[in-house]
Amino acid sequence: MNIISWNVNGIRAVMRKDFEQQLKDLNPDILCLQETKAQDHQVEDTLEKINGYHIYSNSAERKGYSGTAILSKKEPQKVMYDIGVEEHDKEGRIITADYGDFYLVTAYVPNSGNELVRLDFRTDWDKELRKFILNLEKEKPVILCGDLNVAHQDIDIARPKSNYNKSAGFTQKEIDGLSALLDEGFIDVWRSQHPDEVKYSWWSYRFGARKKNIGWRIDYFIASEKIADKIKRSSIMNDVMGSDHCPVAIELDL
Repeated sequence: MNIISWNVNGIRAVMRKDFEQQLKDLNPDILCLQETKAQDHQVEDTLEKINGYHIYSNSAERKGYSGTAILSKKEPQKVMYDIGVEEHDKEGRIITADYGDFYLVTAYVPNSGNELVRLDFRTDWDKELRKFILNLEKEKPVILCGDLNVAHQDIDIARPKSNYNKSAGFTQKEIDGLSALLDEGFIDVWRSQHPDEVKYSWWSYRFGARKKNIGWRIDYFIASEKIADKIKRSSIMNDVMGSDHCPVAIELDL
């Protein structure tokens, strides 16, 4: 089972950049999207020419903001939306699909914002998401994927010293939020398979950052340790264009 996660920075925008052909070329069994920036009916309309996939969308109350989607060749046994916490369930940031052997959760984690104005909100989000994931894990293994908006280690960011505790996505509170989940019996799949490799999944549109490879690794697959041995391959697809993020992927052998 080939699973891809991609922050597309606008589903309507990426459709104008050859997304339909990219999907055919990548041919995932499951594609998880973040930052669709569209209401559910707009996602459906935008993807109407996409064949062979069941499509599930979760949109924000605020139009043109946030949003997630799952495109799946196999129909999940069940699909759930949000995490059951009112203040965190207004932005369409979570979809959970039950595939029988495991839960797949796609997440677009909130950015802490300029001058870290949303850091407290983000810190609480991390806590509530962890509770949600651990509750699911009581039933079966969980694979969490998406834009988690944090570079977890110095190796995951091109310029760690100048960004540490100054930039959203590389504060100690955000780092600790991901560490707390990993400490509960989860692994960062790509880093576990590529412990010393420097590779990024997001680059600013400014200053030619992608061309210079001045980036951050903020897109992840996080998996229960009990299913980790079933993940045969993980990759970061730097050559796939269309967004300021690139897709990340795993191959699951159940």
